[in-house]
Amino acid sequence: MTQVYRAPLRSRSDDIDPQMTLDRAHAHGLCGFGRHGHGHALPRRVQRFAAVPDGSLVWTRDADGWYWLGRIDGPYFYDADGEDVDLVHVRPCTWQSDPLPESRCPAAVAATFGRGGRNFQQIHHPDVARASEELWRGR
Repeated sequence: MTQVYRAPLRSRSDDIDPQMTLDRAHAHGLCGFGRHGHGHALPRRVQRFAAVPDGSLVWTRDADGWYWLGRIDGPYFYDADGEDVDLVHVRPCTWQSDPLPESRCPAAVAATFGRGGRNFQQIHHPDVARASEELWRGR
């Protein structure tokens, strides 16, 4: 079964405009996170992110509350060109061209973003993979 993740695409530094990070991710077909504020836990986070299976689906949300669905489709790499927007630990990702309103997203996706946080994390819910796959295929 396809794994589904929340990818906030937000730096842990409040000095970084999250929309600029999202814009870079979409423009360059990337998904990931930055280097700020992770401390000693960063190597483990990078290792877990690098181990996410190709084909996994990822959700992010923009500043206007629209949800974007993407699919991880390549190996981890460090992208020094993303330092300005703190998006350096990345994987290639194909993003759908149009966002979705919250009302069309799986409830588990909206709930995980509603809880807040800036971690890339798996969404564990029995229906999230099926519902996300249907939205991906319907693009």
